[in-house]
Amino acid sequence: MPNFPAAHLPDFPWDVLAPYSVIAAKHPGGRIDLSIGTPVDPTPQVARAALAAASDAHGYPTNFGTDAVREAASGWMARRLGVSVDPAHVLPTIGLKEAVGFLPLLLGLGPDDHVVIPSIAYPTYEVGARLVRARVTATDEPENAEPASLIWINSPSNPTGRVLSPARMRELVEYARESGAVLASDECYIELGWDVQPTSVLHPDVCGGSHDSLLALHSLSKRSSMAGYRFGFIAGDPELHAGLLATRKHLGFMSPSPVQAAAAAALSDDGHVVEQRARYGRRREILREALLAHGFAVDGSDAGLYLWVTRGEPCWDTVAWLAARGIVVAPGAFYGEGGAHHVRIALTATDAQIHEAAVRLGEPGHT
Repeated sequence: MPNFPAAHLPDFPWDVLAPYSVIAAKHPGGRIDLSIGTPVDPTPQVARAALAAASDAHGYPTNFGTDAVREAASGWMARRLGVSVDPAHVLPTIGLKEAVGFLPLLLGLGPDDHVVIPSIAYPTYEVGARLVRARVTATDEPENAEPASLIWINSPSNPTGRVLSPARMRELVEYARESGAVLASDECYIELGWDVQPTSVLHPDVCGGSHDSLLALHSLSKRSSMAGYRFGFIAGDPELHAGLLATRKHLGFMSPSPVQAAAAAALSDDGHVVEQRARYGRRREILREALLAHGFAVDGSDAGLYLWVTRGEPCWDTVAWLAARGIVVAPGAFYGEGGAHHVRIALTATDAQIHEAAVRLGEPGHT
């Protein structure tokens, strides 16, 4: 009989949240779902036009991507992040979750390897490690843990919004190189700094101008409202790039040509990102002020698409309290033991829904 990998993985977290979604739907005004960070705003016209123009895609795409998309990604990193990456060392992926989940496998890790993830973290880091039966440690101080083959960092963090300082990132880069680990930096939210400016692991102030042992992972899902397009990319160490590409060729991991065309257009246009950032900023302030006014504490949340909040009680009690007001949020326990008294509230709802959620915080509960 098959020994399916899912048997070694944790339950899919949002399945556990379903009963609270049912409760929230009973609110007289309907359910407002702030649990999953799926964009609700229109995909920019520049990307949609490029997708349509490239729709005659009769041939197979390449694993390493088009010149246009790799050059656009390299240009964006130089322009927006102050990072210099040769376009030849940019690797398109089928969304970022795929890249995160399969990275331990593509790096050739297995049961003899150790993977370090942040103490409060996006669940897919652990899932990818468990997929290859690697040992996993959740800590923000990998220097104090067993030596690892792969160290994940996520700045800005999902779910906490925490941003690592360049000095701390420098320490982690030095440790990874000294210990022989790959340091993978998930930078999905790097253009959404609010109170702190995030820095890429590939910035020369962090890496000293060398990308050895380093991978930076990026996505268009949030910055460009392109989650449905499933496009991300990995950049960094040329040797690691070559190894990942060689394996992905065998597995047929290819981003569709029209999606690559749309991604190239989106990466080359900064205007729509500025507009989208302003939308999220307005929604953040409305929710943040309402939460503070109704007894919540907002922790971290210096960047990204979420507010990391607590009422000083177990997270599932807070989930139930909000569900009774028609609002669905993600319990902090999804992200590790350190999140047991927090919930994550997404900014990915319409302006009207955000205003309505702020009003509902002052309502009595509904059943």
